[in-house]
Amino acid sequence: MERPVRNPHPILSAYYADAEGKRGFVGRMFDATAGDYDRVDRLLAFGSGSWYRRQALLRAGLAPGMRMLDVAVGTGLVAREAVRILGDARGVVGVDPSAGMMAAAAAGGPALVQGRAERLPFADAAFDFLSLGYALRHVSDLEAALREFRRVLRPGGRLLLLEITPPEGKLAHAALKLYMRGVVPLLSRAVARRPETPLLYRYYWDTIEACVRPAQVLATVGAAGFAGADRVVRLGLFSEYRARA
Repeated sequence: MERPVRNPHPILSAYYADAEGKRGFVGRMFDATAGDYDRVDRLLAFGSGSWYRRQALLRAGLAPGMRMLDVAVGTGLVAREAVRILGDARGVVGVDPSAGMMAAAAAGGPALVQGRAERLPFADAAFDFLSLGYALRHVSDLEAALREFRRVLRPGGRLLLLEITPPEGKLAHAALKLYMRGVVPLLSRAVARRPETPLLYRYYWDTIEACVRPAQVLATVGAAGFAGADRVVRLGLFSEYRARA
C-alpha cells in the first residue's frame, strides 16, 4: 500500500540545492517567463489546450452555480475555461504565488489573490470546486497543500488535479522526453521574448519525469481527507485526479 508523500519529486540539483532553493528558483522562473507562457502553451499543445482544460473541468463536475478556486492560476488558462462553463467570472477565484504570472492574466477574468497552495488565504468551506492545473510538481509540500484544499472545500466539494504523467512504455516515454525536453525548448526560442523560457521548459520535463507515481498521489489525496479518489488518463499521458471533500 502506498504512503502519502510530502515532496512531489526529489531535489533537482541541476537547478537548486534544497527545498528553499526550489521555491526561489520556481518563483523566479515563473515571474520571468510569464509573458511567454500562453504563447508557448499553444505551441506545446498544438492549440488544443483550451478545449482539453474545459472538457476536464466538465468531466470533474464543474457546473453553473458553483464557486471555484483555481490554485496556481498562473496566466488563467484553467480559470478562463471555468468562467466559460459557469458563465460568470465572479464564480471563479485564482490564487498564485507569482505576481508576474498573475499580471500576465487576461483582463476581465476571475479575481486574483497572491498566495501559496500550502497556506491558502481563504476561509474554511468557501468553495464548491477546486482545481490545480499542471502545478502539482511545483508545490513545496503536497500533503500540506492537499489538506488546505480539503479545508477550503465545502462538504461534497469536488477536487481536480491535472498533470502530465510519462507513458509507461519505454518508446513512448522516450518520444515524449525528446519532444518536451528537446523540441519544445528549442521551438520556444522562436516565440519567446525572455531568455529564461527554454530553461523553464527543460525544467518542466525534468519535474514530470521525477514526479512521484500516480498511486502515491492518490494515497496523499486520500490521506488528506478526500473520498473516492481516482485517476483518469487521456491520450496515455494526461492525468486527471478527481475526488470529493
